[in-house]
Order: sequence, then structure tokens, then C-alpha cells
Amino acid sequence: MEPAERPRLPEGVEPAERPRLPEGPALLEIRHAVRGWLAAHPGPVAVALSGGADSLALTAATVAEARDVQALIVDHGLQAGSAEVAATAAERARDLGVGDAQVLNVHVTGSGGMEAAARRARYDALNLARGDASVLVAHTLDDQAETVLLGLGRGSGPRSIAGMAAFDAPWGRPLLGVRRSVTRAACVELGIEPFEDPHNTDTDFTRVRLRHEVLPLLEDVLGGGVAAALARTAEQLREDGRVLDAMAESVVGVGAPELEVSAIDSLDSAIRRRVLRRWLLGRGVTSLTDRQLRAVDALVGRWTGQGGVALPGGTPDARLVCSRRHGRLSVGLENE
Repeated sequence: MEPAERPRLPEGVEPAERPRLPEGPALLEIRHAVRGWLAAHPGPVAVALSGGADSLALTAATVAEARDVQALIVDHGLQAGSAEVAATAAERARDLGVGDAQVLNVHVTGSGGMEAAARRARYDALNLARGDASVLVAHTLDDQAETVLLGLGRGSGPRSIAGMAAFDAPWGRPLLGVRRSVTRAACVELGIEPFEDPHNTDTDFTRVRLRHEVLPLLEDVLGGGVAAALARTAEQLREDGRVLDAMAESVVGVGAPELEVSAIDSLDSAIRRRVLRRWLLGRGVTSLTDRQLRAVDALVGRWTGQGGVALPGGTPDARLVCSRRHGRLSVGLENE
């Protein structure tokens, strides 16, 4: 069932319990972005708040545009004083008028490095705490540009280069058209000093080097407008991808344990790989790189009797393999 849209106040009317916000140009730009997102995706919302400029500006704008907003603050426990940072963020959220501010303590562990493990822990905690609300995260146009560059550098295909969507349930991103400089200006208008995460200047992280070294160089060499151009490219790829995904979803028999090669070998390769991706994820594969997907596609389009393709999702004692036998693809465990 679609959540009911909450009643909205008339334009310009502020509820008595909310503080009045300044009407500077930066904050108004962010409010308009949030207002547009809420109109397209009605329902209850929570804001993922770190205490940084982006999420503080988003919280202030969301409180001004929506009712009963809750703030969710994740304390990763990775830095000295992180509990105080989280408590300060919660206090600022209450000052801005949120209905409820929760600090979520997480334990960061797992494979893929600290950055990936922290991200998994953060999103798992937000998902558990959100109830039926969508969670707004403060990714900006600059974050989108960095994501596109990362995808380009990794050669991970159009799905990665397409970047982040404005809504990928339950995650909402109202600020994908807003520059990071605008969120900082909004905090100045609000009279709030945002938390400066030291990780955001740590050049051990690839994204930080993209932010402070690569993108400024591209802006200089190409005469500006690079971040906006990368974001437009991402949007164009998402539009194309939606059409191709819809075509792939129309292929029958994708939910079967085995996939008939003859049912898909005549498809265009861009659609066929999408069919294969959907089928593989339904067979227990936990994730897919572009290289792995193309190797499976070669079992269909460039079949020479080659062996199976090892994929993520196995066990400590056996690997998960996609193989072709007698004109059918199947996925199963094979001992190491």
C-alpha cells in the first residue's frame, strides 16, 4: 500500500513549534529541492544526519517542508569523541525542529576495508531504525560527480556510471542537483558550525583525492562545469538503463533454476546481460562485477566449450559457479 501523503501547510505558513528559518538564497535553494522531492515521493521521512554541512542543511530544509521528521544519527565509533559528535548532531536536529532524534551505535566489521564496512553498518542501522519512513541522505551534485568518476575509473559498466538515483527505496537523495558549496552557505545562513569529519580530508581514501585533486584539475583543464556535466551524464544513462531494464524484464523464464541458452542467445547483448544479471541474482549470486557478468555472457554469445564462471556467493568450502551444459545455464556450488 502506498503511504498516504501528509497534510501540508499553506505556502509561507510555519507551525508554531518550529523555529523560523532564515530566507537566504542557499537555504531556499535546498528547500526547493526538498519540496520537489517530497512532491514526487510523498510519505513519512527520516533524515540521515552526520552533523556535517550537507546533512545539517538537508535536515533544516526537510523540517521546513515536511511534518514529523525524525533524524537518525549513526555513531560508527571509529574516532575518539564520536559519541560527543553524535550527541551534538542530535541536539542540533532538535533545535532545528525534528520530532525525534536517535543516535544509532554500530560496530564496524567485515570485508572490503573500513570504508565499505562502515557504509554497510551505517545503512543496515538506518534501515532497521527507519520504520516505514524513507531515509533522506545528503548526497550532493558533487558526490554524484565523484561517483561517476569512480565508476569510469573502475570500468564497471553503465549501471555504475549512472551514479545515484533520486529515490532507490528506501533511500531518498533530494540534493543531487545542489552543489556542496550551497549546503555550506546554508549552514552560514543558519548560524550553524558543521562538524568537519577528518576522513573527508584523508587522502588515503580514493574519493577524497577525487574531490580535492582530480575534479579541481578537470574543472581547470576543461574550463569549468565538469561536475554538472558528469551529473547530467549519469541522469542520461539512468534514463537509458530504465528502458533496457524494462525490455529485459519482459523476457520469460528468467526465474527458472536453469536458463535455456536458446531463449536469450538472439537478444542484443545489452539486454541479454541484463537478463543474465537478474537471473544470477535470483540464483544466490550476491553481487556482480561487469567482468563477471561478461564472462557469463560469453557462455551464451561466445561459447567454445569453456569452463564455468566463479561468482560471489559461495561458502568457505565451495565456490558458486555458473556453467553451461546441454544448452542450459545453471548455478551451483563446486568444491574448491
